[in-house]
Amino acid sequence: MSPSPPVRRLRLGLPRRMFSQVLLMQVAMAAGVAVLATGLFLAPLSHQLDDQAMRRALAIAQATAAQPQIARDLQSTPPSPDGPVQREAERIRKASGAEYVVVMNMHGVRWSHPDPERIGKVVSTDPSRALAGKEVMQIDSGTLGRSARGKVPLRDAHNRIIGAVSVGIEYDSVRARLFHAIPGLFAYAGAALAVGALAAYLISRRLQRQTRDLAFSDISALLAEREAMLHSIREGVVALDRGGRVRLLNDEARRLLGLGDEAVGRSLDEALGEGRTTDVLAGRVIGTDLVTVRGHRVLVANRMPTDDGGAVATLRDRTELERLGRELDSTRGLIDALRAQDHEHANRMHTLLGLLELEMFDDAVEFVGEVVGDHRATSEQVTEKIHDPLLAALLVGKATVAAERGVALWIADRTLLPDRLIDPRGLVTIVGNLVDNALDAVAGTPHARVEVELRAEGRTAVLRVRDTGPGIPAERRELVFTEGWSTKQPPAHGQRGIGLPLVRRLAERQGGSAQVTEALGGGAEFTVVLPEAFEEPAPAPQPATGADPEDVAAGREGPATSPVRAHDAPVPAPGQESR
Repeated sequence: MSPSPPVRRLRLGLPRRMFSQVLLMQVAMAAGVAVLATGLFLAPLSHQLDDQAMRRALAIAQATAAQPQIARDLQSTPPSPDGPVQREAERIRKASGAEYVVVMNMHGVRWSHPDPERIGKVVSTDPSRALAGKEVMQIDSGTLGRSARGKVPLRDAHNRIIGAVSVGIEYDSVRARLFHAIPGLFAYAGAALAVGALAAYLISRRLQRQTRDLAFSDISALLAEREAMLHSIREGVVALDRGGRVRLLNDEARRLLGLGDEAVGRSLDEALGEGRTTDVLAGRVIGTDLVTVRGHRVLVANRMPTDDGGAVATLRDRTELERLGRELDSTRGLIDALRAQDHEHANRMHTLLGLLELEMFDDAVEFVGEVVGDHRATSEQVTEKIHDPLLAALLVGKATVAAERGVALWIADRTLLPDRLIDPRGLVTIVGNLVDNALDAVAGTPHARVEVELRAEGRTAVLRVRDTGPGIPAERRELVFTEGWSTKQPPAHGQRGIGLPLVRRLAERQGGSAQVTEALGGGAEFTVVLPEAFEEPAPAPQPATGADPEDVAAGREGPATSPVRAHDAPVPAPGQESR
């Protein structure tokens, strides 16, 4: 016997889509409000109709009791279906539309009644308050059923109470008026409900577009994932509102910027203070991968506007890549230097071999000494002026390459660069591109020379590279910084026109500038200014007890600034070869 299939239970609940849930809830709220408003309106309406019926009954009773003939007939005639009191009471009843008009004496005996058989009998309700001189309004049940009643005392010509007049209005007529008002009330309530449902539909459609028709559970999951992602990624994220105030900081942004919870809700100027970092995050500096300095950290920032007028900025810690960048650039510089030295070393070895074969041993010894001495002198003089090892190694390697190409590479007298660079990798890229460009410009010209000047002005680094080439015409000095533009034919394995644009882009990302002018004596002079390129100098250590102050002062003196060249060559007149 095969097992019976499992019974699937029907589960009733809210629909999953946000649009349907919001629409259903809003329609339910509108319907609830309509029902509540209808109930709140009907409750006082019923009381109001009852009060109107009782006041009407009281007014009819007062008008009846005010007729002196009824009082006289009550005193002078016995209760009778054909008596004058009955006739007058019936006339008033029919004229006013009342259910009954009863005239009674002090003992509660009826002199009038819509049912003639009840004339002469005692009334069914207590008339004591009316007979005591008080006017009464009430909803009560009698022989004719439930009615709205008004009772007043009946007085004679001497103002003595001789009986009472009781007037009743059929309660069914009051209830009919109430029921008659309900359809109109429901019509208004239905119209209000329809308007509310339409508004709910429009609001739900707007929410559907803004939330992309996600379910509440999906939005909750997205928020949870967003929080987990923001606080787990290794990039700083700063969210700003349309007023430029911080509305979100993830953990990495707090660490990189040195901020806490107090920064949320404040403007960037208040949270960070004035500076390039604030300008970059606020969008006052436009670009991608903008380099800025915050404390001892070099940050790369990108900013993306949002649809609500705010923005989201991301921050990457450039200092974490500095070590790898140094190693990579050092390796590249070493490869270039070794390639040039290999060629030069082969020439020198051939020269030395020739001297030995000719048995010119003294000349061979002198030649070896000169070669070793020149190389050592070049390296020592470069490191005396440039204390950053990465830049020093680059220039020593470039000097060897220049010597191979027959170009003199000079280090200017004013060159003095301390080892406090924040971003030596960027400066290595800039120096390398400018020196390579200068070597290309002077290649093949007589007495070719390239001069490099590097110095610090406070925390600003100033770089100048001069050459004795043909120079750059004034109308083309901005074109050379355009990516892809070059006067030389592109090589088969790559393209030209990317070195100088890269130099300007790196300078501007750090808030600096790059420009080219005419060098003194002809040729081109490239100037790059990099603000905030150096860390704050560390406090000078106190000299040890007993140390000679003159020795300490001498140890703090700057290095020698005599020019260093890799290849002796006089400065020629400017050539005519185009770049």
